[in-house]
Amino acid sequence: MTFAYVAKRVCRICKFANSIMRNFFSFLLLLFSVSGTCKEYFLFIGTYSGTGSKGIYVYKFDDSSGKLSWVSNTDESVVSPSFLAIAPSGKRLYACTEARIKNAGSVSAFAFDRETGTLKFINKQPSGGDNPVYLSVSENNNWLVNANYFGGNLSAFPINVDGSLQPYTQLIQHTGKSVNPDRQENAHVHSTVFSPSQDYLLVPDLGIDKVMIYRFDENQQSPLTAMQPEFINVIAGSGPRHLVFHPNGRYAYLVEELSGTVAVYNYREGTLDSIQRIATHPEDASGPFGSADIHLSPDGKFLYASNRGKENNIAIFSIDDLSGKLKPVGYQSTLGEVPRNFTIDPSGNFLLAANEKSGNIIVFRRDKKTGMLEYTGIQISIPQPSCLQFLKN
Repeated sequence: MTFAYVAKRVCRICKFANSIMRNFFSFLLLLFSVSGTCKEYFLFIGTYSGTGSKGIYVYKFDDSSGKLSWVSNTDESVVSPSFLAIAPSGKRLYACTEARIKNAGSVSAFAFDRETGTLKFINKQPSGGDNPVYLSVSENNNWLVNANYFGGNLSAFPINVDGSLQPYTQLIQHTGKSVNPDRQENAHVHSTVFSPSQDYLLVPDLGIDKVMIYRFDENQQSPLTAMQPEFINVIAGSGPRHLVFHPNGRYAYLVEELSGTVAVYNYREGTLDSIQRIATHPEDASGPFGSADIHLSPDGKFLYASNRGKENNIAIFSIDDLSGKLKPVGYQSTLGEVPRNFTIDPSGNFLLAANEKSGNIIVFRRDKKTGMLEYTGIQISIPQPSCLQFLKN
């Protein structure tokens, strides 16, 4: 065996070994790259009491698989935490509590421990009116604004450094009625939404068919003052409910509960200019309607709105980049009854629908190109789920 032959064989072996090592490191790089894109988020679930609910539930959510894992829950002392809001700091959670209990509405504060995934009650304050249904926390974590549905008013609470709530320093009462005698016999404030720049508060009132608009000044003891004009009218009998802003801050979308429609507006410095109004159901659908919640995909390309009543589905719309207008894409059954609330996870991969009456939360995978939804086969049972909120990492 010649030296040249041996050298040639050794060279081939070295090349083969190098090839194996390159492939091995490429595999490791791919593995770490894939694993690095998978994230777990905390999901908070609000409920109504009376059917075995424990109050607020905390789950972990895997944004690659859509799987949900129970972490903790409060106990029965937290009564009907129907709507939840996470402070921008991520350290506090606030809840509308004692909802639907006459003369007992309150707003409660909780501290959240990321290490253990548990909530610790801090304090609560009277909400200022019956049936608190919605709340928002200011970007600097200093103010909370709450909507009282049956009370027909909204209340503003200063927040202490430790996250506890002071008694409200401002209570604004709405008055009036509209054309539906069963649902619009007086004012029904349904949501309180800060503008993207945090200098205005927009307040849809289902009972009077108006979106009230207030200036917000965090440095004042009474932070809200009415704009001039102080409201916009919506179509009589439509029942404005929830409002969301597009990520670009130029468009606002209002879901109208009683008419089953979404109103689209150009938004600028506390003003809303109507540009479209579109149904959340097919043309041949017959009422009564019960539209409930509304959300946009994180990339701002699609809008989703839930329908209760006879429909029990999610309406899906694409959003025109230039005009902000909506185009119907399709509908997805929520595989349950009364989808009061739903949410989209921070990655945009999944939509979770909370069916209040059937007591289940369904996980759908989102197609980011088409906006369509597909059932993953994943669902959990929770008594009367009414609100879903993700904590972003």
